[in-house]
Amino acid sequence: MKFLKQFGTYILLIKGMFAKPENAKVYWKEFMHQCSDIGIGSLGIVTIISIFMGAVSAVQTSYQLTSPLLSKTVIAQIVRDTVILEFAPTLVCIVLAGVVGSKIASELGNMRVSEQIDALEIMGINTKTYLVLPKIIAALITIPLLIIIAMVLGIWGGRLAGSMAGILSTDTYDRGLQENFMPYNVTFALIKAYTFAFIISSVPAYFGYYVKGGSLEIGRSSTKAVVVSCILILLADYVLAAILL
Repeated sequence: MKFLKQFGTYILLIKGMFAKPENAKVYWKEFMHQCSDIGIGSLGIVTIISIFMGAVSAVQTSYQLTSPLLSKTVIAQIVRDTVILEFAPTLVCIVLAGVVGSKIASELGNMRVSEQIDALEIMGINTKTYLVLPKIIAALITIPLLIIIAMVLGIWGGRLAGSMAGILSTDTYDRGLQENFMPYNVTFALIKAYTFAFIISSVPAYFGYYVKGGSLEIGRSSTKAVVVSCILILLADYVLAAILL
């Protein structure tokens, strides 16, 4: 019953966002602010993770690929497909759930505890539209772009590690990237990116918006938001793979 109550409250929160803005300029300013926080603010950690993710994938693949009958271009193919299909969308989004999700939950939770949300509602502002909707739209725009950057940097990281470790030459790696490439993999990764972006933004917004108590509850709400977001990302990852692959 508690789960059904929370799920219904979450649906009502999503439903309540879709209302006519009182002042479009104010909403646009908040939207751009969220794009900067979620997108540019997460670019550094995404860059570092993606490069090392591709590098480790290339090194471990070459270590396990011991058969002399297989061409070294297979290493590039494995790195390409694992980065595009799983590492870039799933692993990066799990990290973003901790970085972005905790920030959204703590920000809204602090506003709820300090009664800023109540003050906005007294002024006649739809706080669900003003505070939650820009965060979700900004996440749906910036996080897929971060995933695309992660794909590129992950593949480049594998190329860099392969050449520096003497595993395979850059020409062999580039040739392997072009062999047996399926464009649908990129489409599937972007579907996952949009799904995960919605989870990363909406679930922490729910936990932060409805937090009750003091500063201690804000921390607990942020932790719970990150845990639930990660679980939902992994569950959605399995469901999408079972349906679309």
